[in-house]
Amino acid sequence: MQQRVSPAVADAAVCKAAADWLDQFEAALAANDFEAAAGLFVADGHWRDVLAYTWHLHTFTGRNAIVRALAADAQRTAAHGFELNSDRTPPRHVVRSGTQTVESIFRFETTLGRCSGLLRLVADPQRPDQWLAWTLSTTLDEIKGHEERRGSRRPKGDNYARRFGAPNWLDDRVGAQRYQDHEPAVVVVGGGQAGLAIAARLGQLGVDTLVVDRNERVGDNWRNRYHSLVLHNEVHVNHLPYMPFPDTWPTYIPKDKLANWFESYVDAMEINFWTATEFLGGDYDEAAGHWRVKVRREGKERLLRPRHIVIATGVNGIPNLPDLPGLSDFAGEVVHSGAYGDGQQWQDRNAIVLGTGNSGHDVAQDLHGYGAKVTLVQRSPTTIVSVEPSGQLVYALYSEGPPTEDCDLVTASTPYPLLKRTCELLVDVMAEHDRETIDGLHRVGFRMDDGEDRTGFQMKYLRRGGGYYMDIGCCQLVINGEIGLAQFDELTHFEENGARLADGSLLPADLLVLATGYAGQQELMRRLFGDRVADRAGPVWGFGDDGELRNMWKRTAQPGLWFTAGSLAQCRIFSKYLALQLKACEEGLISPSLNAPTEQFAGSVAEGRSGSSGS
Repeated sequence: MQQRVSPAVADAAVCKAAADWLDQFEAALAANDFEAAAGLFVADGHWRDVLAYTWHLHTFTGRNAIVRALAADAQRTAAHGFELNSDRTPPRHVVRSGTQTVESIFRFETTLGRCSGLLRLVADPQRPDQWLAWTLSTTLDEIKGHEERRGSRRPKGDNYARRFGAPNWLDDRVGAQRYQDHEPAVVVVGGGQAGLAIAARLGQLGVDTLVVDRNERVGDNWRNRYHSLVLHNEVHVNHLPYMPFPDTWPTYIPKDKLANWFESYVDAMEINFWTATEFLGGDYDEAAGHWRVKVRREGKERLLRPRHIVIATGVNGIPNLPDLPGLSDFAGEVVHSGAYGDGQQWQDRNAIVLGTGNSGHDVAQDLHGYGAKVTLVQRSPTTIVSVEPSGQLVYALYSEGPPTEDCDLVTASTPYPLLKRTCELLVDVMAEHDRETIDGLHRVGFRMDDGEDRTGFQMKYLRRGGGYYMDIGCCQLVINGEIGLAQFDELTHFEENGARLADGSLLPADLLVLATGYAGQQELMRRLFGDRVADRAGPVWGFGDDGELRNMWKRTAQPGLWFTAGSLAQCRIFSKYLALQLKACEEGLISPSLNAPTEQFAGSVAEGRSGSSGS
């Protein structure tokens, strides 16, 4: 368990500075004096709103932008009750993005919901005895009248009562999951961490949700991956919503252990989950406001009419299979890294692994461990960091002491400019930790970079979903020559027994593993829903001009189409905000389309649409 910092030990002066700032901010809002409110920020300060004001994930930078945003949303939000939250980590001095700041968690309310916020104060450069906001976040926690069914609100109805001579809880669960007499409000495509997190969140909000996955068992998305796979980040970062991992678990979770946990999670969280079910796609009925989609299960097709589809198949969904010259002449086995199992059958045989990201290195190391003769073929420069300590530095916040929920709030509150700056600062620290490895790789001709604009592996992941390797030992095998290395531009073509190099020599191979990544989610949309929907929604993942991940965890231009993906931590954090938006759509509080006219808050939550909870 993480140790909570007691509010009793909080610095009184720091608490007063934060409380005074919140009082001034609330007074300015109450007076509709938005210039005064923005004047409480440094000139280039940031206000990041996560649904509380705008029903969007959006960052406003600079006083003029903050004034305009506050003025646009003031009447329908009526934010009030700003106060430090004594139940959470108290205000404290911390360093964020290289800047010394006072960081405070607070709470407030709006017309619609109860909210949390994070305030970072710095000394006013003109008046050192005064404090100004460097960053402010405002984050929706719950919708009034539609709170999660947990704690004192836990279910107490008929489904959990003693009913003699009548169906019991299990009977009800089996019946609910069949969907014979009702439609799910939401269909989630994909049953990995992204699908499970959003389904669990929606379940607690009473939104009827069905997860469909093509695998035979829950957890197979991890279970069926290569034999030696273990997670690359630490256990305390990776909890799923509501059910943290036991504190007896190992620091790095083996893939089969995680897969089994997923099965337990589905059962414990009462998630409706159809295994061995292929999602065939469909179309959106604009007039009716729902989808018409087909799935294939137990050899039969079935039509479903959910109001919402959540694509949860990962950052990238479709294996990228490059057109390699002469590959049709290759007599060996060709497999994408996503379908690679283990290297047992390749002992004393030759293998080529094309691609030098995480999957490429891990597959090469697995093959080497089974006694295969492996050559890594590098297509482009790769960012290299050690799994420890460098790879864990981006999660250092979670080791500082605050509980997971507070760390999650800090993460969600971070605007893009600060995220980018943090990654830039970490690059040099990581390089110093990994100097010996980096120098050794240079000596053998391995090409490396520090990511686009020197922001390192984390920004590479967020921008493109790959292009880096968190080293768990393969680098030393390459440096020692135990795993061979060739550059892609040295290959001229494949032929029956391997790859021919530009110098005329043959790189022999019985196996070719294509660790070549995946096509983006927009291509998956195109296959499932056609060009119109794919073009309407646009690209998924990578940062847009607004500094937000494109189409992730928020409404898209296609009504009723949503996306969730990422690490276990990202899925835990942002599933909360995605679920709140879906609940708001179900209650008629917002439109299911990003391009709808600006929503107006309902005068009363009771005026929204009811009956979204399903059975």
